[in-house]
Amino acid sequence: MSKSTYQNILAKTQFTPPKDWLQIKTIDMHTGGEPLRVIIDGFPELKGNSVLEYRRYCKDNYDYVRTSLMFEPRGHADMYGCIIVPPNDDEGDFGILFLHNEGYSTMCGHAIIAISTLAVEMNWISVIEGDNVLEIDAPCGRITSYANVKNGKVTGVRFHCVPSFVVGLDRTVDVDGLGNVTYDLAYGGAFYAYVDIAKNEFNFDLSKNSYRALINNGMGIKHAVMNADKEILHPFENDLSFLYGTIFIDNNKQTSGIDSRNVCVFAEGEVDRCPTGSGVSGRMAIHKARKEIGLKETMTIESITDSVFTSSVVSEENYGPFTAVIPQVEGTAYITGMQTFVIDPKDPMKDGFILR
Repeated sequence: MSKSTYQNILAKTQFTPPKDWLQIKTIDMHTGGEPLRVIIDGFPELKGNSVLEYRRYCKDNYDYVRTSLMFEPRGHADMYGCIIVPPNDDEGDFGILFLHNEGYSTMCGHAIIAISTLAVEMNWISVIEGDNVLEIDAPCGRITSYANVKNGKVTGVRFHCVPSFVVGLDRTVDVDGLGNVTYDLAYGGAFYAYVDIAKNEFNFDLSKNSYRALINNGMGIKHAVMNADKEILHPFENDLSFLYGTIFIDNNKQTSGIDSRNVCVFAEGEVDRCPTGSGVSGRMAIHKARKEIGLKETMTIESITDSVFTSSVVSEENYGPFTAVIPQVEGTAYITGMQTFVIDPKDPMKDGFILR
């Protein structure tokens, strides 16, 4: 390389895409190690009058953009993202759609924690010292989050989830390769099968070393429960009536001062790096039903990366045929980068692909 070429490189660092290329700007974050790609500009316009309608329109018309941003080469098999949309009504601050390798989830606690943090960092709201309250419309309903600010910086975010409830405790299902598996079925903005490893004879644990076994067995349990359990039904909204994933639980303390560990395998074999906000919300309903936690009592739950959410039950209420709880989940999130992705219409891999 000649000296003049090198000087040319230093002088020309800005690439201007052709006009027919799609450009999408994002801010990337993580909550407890779980990624969140926040799409802030360039996504095609979504039509509708509610978050659920925006979600359907996106799925029907722009699913290729989701795969472009979540799949390789721009993402990976465990990538996660969100799109900001208008709220359902004037009482809400904004709406949010959640994206992953399988499609569109109904609730995501780590995304709520991250987007609430970003709302402060970007001054999308009038920031005050102490709690900054946000009313966020997710597909599962309205989430109230509290971004705590001290000396102008976010110290943590807690949120109150939608009514969370238990469908059934200690159910069993036959799973290929595992035999009879005992699980609880509960909802925390999404439905999960909760599997306590102490009640089942597994040859794997909840450590990073068991990553592949957790994926394979988590998906096996998910599909078995989907086929066998006919009560994965939301009392008010059919769009929410599906099993999102399997959550493995170990109530033996993994770390001093931590009450429990769980690992969530969701969507198409994604492993949550954080403790899973919606999953922890469902756990609060389970622990309350088992009388293992009382109102305002806290439980600390760690993930496969040892990141921790602090959770509790704020209140109880009737929700259709269920006695539901309003869970509170608290964690922290961080910005990792800013991106401008381009999509060349002539690129044969423009829509992305996944290798696992």
